[in-house]
Amino acid sequence: MTPYSKDFPVSWHELHRDARALSWRLLEQGPWKGIIAITRGGLVPAAILCREMDIRLIDTICVVSYDSNEEGGTANVQGDLRILKGVEGDGDGYILIDDLVDTGKTAREIRKLLPKAHFATIYAKPAGKPLVDTFITEVSQDTWIRFPWDMEYTFSTPLADRQKG
Repeated sequence: MTPYSKDFPVSWHELHRDARALSWRLLEQGPWKGIIAITRGGLVPAAILCREMDIRLIDTICVVSYDSNEEGGTANVQGDLRILKGVEGDGDGYILIDDLVDTGKTAREIRKLLPKAHFATIYAKPAGKPLVDTFITEVSQDTWIRFPWDMEYTFSTPLADRQKG
């Protein structure tokens, strides 16, 4: 069982638009030394922010926090947080970027490591929202966000044909 009862698919276009909107907000708060992306979800937003904000210094903090609830299934069960690679310093002058803040578990641990970083996410849920400095879109806690890198295009049965079966 997962705590998610709603599904929120995000297209590449929507993600790009929202990451650009985040860039506009962050530009006003700079200048910035660089960006630290939280892997893996922060990698694509980091690339967009770097381009839009003309930032060339990029680092990563590599973590694992979600596991699949079944073999080959969606990684939508939050487990123990493991830091695979950290970064030096306290984050002063850096944007710490992730795709979303959900329960706040990852954000809380990374904030301890980089307390002076400006934490930004594209999406925020109520439980994690107080832990980020800047975000674009709030979604309900019971919503699973499906990012474009987690989806592929497949055939969809027409609605009329679904009713026949």
